[in-house]
Amino acid sequence: MSSHCNPIVMKSSKGGPLRGEAHIPGDKSISHRSLILGALAVGETKISGLLEGQDVLDTGRAMEAFGAEVINHGDGEWSVHGVGVGGFFEPSKVIDCGNSGTGVRLIMGAMATCEMTVTFTGDASLNGRPMGRVTDPLALFGTAAVGRAGGRLPMTIVGAKDPIPVCYVVPVPSAQVKSAVLLAGLNAPGETVVIEKEATRDHTERMLVGFGADLTVEDTVEGRRITLVGQPELKPQTIIVPRDPSSAAFPVCAALLAEGSDVLVPNIGLNPTRAGLFYTLQDMGANLTFENMREEGGEPVADLRAQYSPNMLGIVVPPERAASMIDEYPVLSVVAAFASGQTVMRGVKELRVKESDRIDAMAKGLRAAGVTVDEGPEWFTVTGVGFGNVAGGVTAKSRLDHRIAMSFLVMGLATNAPMSVDDGGPITTSFPTFENLMKDLGAEIVRQNE
Repeated sequence: MSSHCNPIVMKSSKGGPLRGEAHIPGDKSISHRSLILGALAVGETKISGLLEGQDVLDTGRAMEAFGAEVINHGDGEWSVHGVGVGGFFEPSKVIDCGNSGTGVRLIMGAMATCEMTVTFTGDASLNGRPMGRVTDPLALFGTAAVGRAGGRLPMTIVGAKDPIPVCYVVPVPSAQVKSAVLLAGLNAPGETVVIEKEATRDHTERMLVGFGADLTVEDTVEGRRITLVGQPELKPQTIIVPRDPSSAAFPVCAALLAEGSDVLVPNIGLNPTRAGLFYTLQDMGANLTFENMREEGGEPVADLRAQYSPNMLGIVVPPERAASMIDEYPVLSVVAAFASGQTVMRGVKELRVKESDRIDAMAKGLRAAGVTVDEGPEWFTVTGVGFGNVAGGVTAKSRLDHRIAMSFLVMGLATNAPMSVDDGGPITTSFPTFENLMKDLGAEIVRQNE
């Protein structure tokens, strides 16, 4: 069952080419952070292009529960009247973060060094995900956490009464963990230091600097060392949210697979810590080009043109690229099924603890559709069979995971027989316009139980 409604069975089929412009919603990562940092600033932050998916809306409601005023002015225009660092009020009710692992982990960090007690919950998928990798470093500040077995939600966080700054080495690349620690460090005295051995998406660092925090980044022998001076007064900002590269992955990959397609995807954020998929597709021989490259709001942006690419080859994806494309491996594995030869994906352990075990979910669906997949704890390999040779004809389980559902719907646009997903409802959490956008491009996607 979907988190918010009855299951929505969806089917995609091979049809004509995809043509036109795909206007992607705002970047989810930046949208979450805009609301949270706006709530921690003093004054009014104005946000344009906010992603209005369920995950982000849940974060907005959480910021209201902590005392910020969050206003929707329509057409993606929002404002947040913040309460300042350390100014959060203790919520009077449980904070429900729905399906969003990013939302809950960042919010935990933002309140961890405030003297208050807060209970968090989510939908069935989120409540099954472990939170220990965030609550463990937050405990170093003096925070306590009590949850279900395995560190799962519902969970109550007791914020530190007298927080202390920490120096934390992130054991596994994770922008969520890094960001939670930095947000907690805002209300701790002195310097909080985060060291990551592999760079992950750096939206939090960029935005903290934009809001006036004293933050420095340097490359050391230990890794990327981020130093934040605590207890600043953050200044409100005007934020233009670039379009989400993780959402852009789906129409881009669909255009590469559907015969005769030519799709332009404007205004996509190309932050180097997020754009790994597009470079990987180019390495495979995809006809994917960047046009009108520019900078907006401190983030690199370009228009992406994706055209049918029937001669792609399997490759070994550089493991060091994993952090910059961790959410895109499901749809990459779909593209790999149509390439010739093996595509090897290593260093992707984090996929096991996303909204679902994404390696297992994709492996089972791809195998059912006639594709060979091998897997291990931190890797998986897809042996492509080339264009015109992927059978399809099965119903894949989405597991309450929006990216699994969208990946298999993209796959069905090029398989010999249609592909279905047992529940497309979770797609609204991150990409509420996905279905209409794809249909406008010419995709054959239908709901089967409405």
